[in-house]
Amino acid sequence: MGYSTLWCFSATMKDSASNSNNKRKIIALNRICFRKKYYGLGGFLKKSIPKKIHIIGSVGSGKTTLAKEISSKLDIPYYELDNVVWIRKKSGDIRRTEEEREEYLNRIIQSENWIIEGVHNEDWVSNCFHSADLIIFLDTKYSTRTYRIIKRFLKQKLRLEKSNYKPTLEIFFKMFKWDRYFEEVGKVNFFNKYGTHNDKIEVINNTNSIKKYFNYHENSLL
Repeated sequence: MGYSTLWCFSATMKDSASNSNNKRKIIALNRICFRKKYYGLGGFLKKSIPKKIHIIGSVGSGKTTLAKEISSKLDIPYYELDNVVWIRKKSGDIRRTEEEREEYLNRIIQSENWIIEGVHNEDWVSNCFHSADLIIFLDTKYSTRTYRIIKRFLKQKLRLEKSNYKPTLEIFFKMFKWDRYFEEVGKVNFFNKYGTHNDKIEVINNTNSIKKYFNYHENSLL
């Protein structure tokens, strides 16, 4: 059960981990993945409509887009973890203290239903993973994420797309650094820490399948 498309890690190996230690970790992770049976959309999704969904993935993986679409279809509010970390103000963003951040996140988690998306998998987010009915891990191709980072930056600079931050060149180049870090370290850390939830983890490298699932349940609710 779960890990429905974990085989996709093999496809991203050529993009991953210049560090030899991380390479060994990812190879070990691949071996675990191949021992899991492929279920298409996974056993979990066949059971019921999840009310608490956590979407995790790297920069440019499509987390926010997917969260918005599912939110619209199921009429469930969605939250960005970046907006849990930061208080957005026109005069400039203010970082919440650890206590404020955890209090805000816990209020969200304790609500009846939610969709939470973000790249974070640190300890302060652990209750979110534990409380989720469904964890969607977006394992979008590295080349696709790179293209999206560039496209998004250009659209933001041309004021064709809004952003929660000021799209500076510094942030632009940092996104490539963050994306590489997630590919080499964050992905492995996630499964090391939260792999015990394999019964509710769905690894998706193409969001079409997950969209079809929620389209089906949207229609069934009409």
